[in-house]
Amino acid sequence: MTEGAPGSTVPRRQLGRYLRELRNKSRLTVRAAATALEWSEAKMWRIETGQTSLRSLDVDAMCKIYGAPHDLTEALKALAKETKARGWWHAYGDVISEGFDLYIGLEESASQLSWYESELIPGLLQTPDYARSLIESDNVGIEEQEVERRVHLRMERQRSLSRTTAPPTLRIVLNEGLLRRPIGGRRTMAHQLDHLTEVGRLPNVTIEVMPFSAELNPGVMTGPFVILRFPLNRDGKPTEPPTIYVDGYTGTLYLDKPNEVERYSTAFERIWQNALNEQESADLISEVARSYD
Repeated sequence: MTEGAPGSTVPRRQLGRYLRELRNKSRLTVRAAATALEWSEAKMWRIETGQTSLRSLDVDAMCKIYGAPHDLTEALKALAKETKARGWWHAYGDVISEGFDLYIGLEESASQLSWYESELIPGLLQTPDYARSLIESDNVGIEEQEVERRVHLRMERQRSLSRTTAPPTLRIVLNEGLLRRPIGGRRTMAHQLDHLTEVGRLPNVTIEVMPFSAELNPGVMTGPFVILRFPLNRDGKPTEPPTIYVDGYTGTLYLDKPNEVERYSTAFERIWQNALNEQESADLISEVARSYD
């Protein structure tokens, strides 16, 4: 039923989606199902959005209330066992913000990332010094050891771009303004932009820049977002539906309805077309890097 990588959060999302579909078919609201199971509505929401793993016992109880057939119940109970697999990032559970482990698992499983960023260099492309400056600024007073663990977690995420087995394709558009914002000081920023140039040479990574001179484009309205697409299964269908990730100051959004994915995909393609091409972008990044030196 699932072909998610061991330890990924894909099985959790798949199980949540199947259980949500069963609940809807049984014409039960979240509140009614939660009451019947003697759970909170918040717990139901976490289950249906893949935020938490599940015991086979809990899946069995849900399937009975939803009237699921025996063979489907058994398949979902087997899938529940896969949700308990632990990825490498669980070792950093003490420094991962609530819910972000779901994103890391999806990022680790994705075959393609289409990313627009307007304010800061994305975590997948940050240098340790740049990341450290951001983490210290956003978490005033935390101990140095925790800062370093958060930096290390960010660096570990970057390994996916250069892994030997099926590295994801990354297409990313960076607003010119973030290149000219000297996070951590001029030297840190110069090194950061040199790093962008280096990562941009990877065959699976394409970095473009949206210049100040560009006309109005959808990125002005959408703000930063990531479109995650996943590998195909043996039938040629995606193992997971495309998902839009939007990170906010007080929370995150995961959007996977077809109309939502279509709108963001259209927006990204228009952003991509309005940005400088790959070579022009590389030239601008190098020019700004030299200005810091």
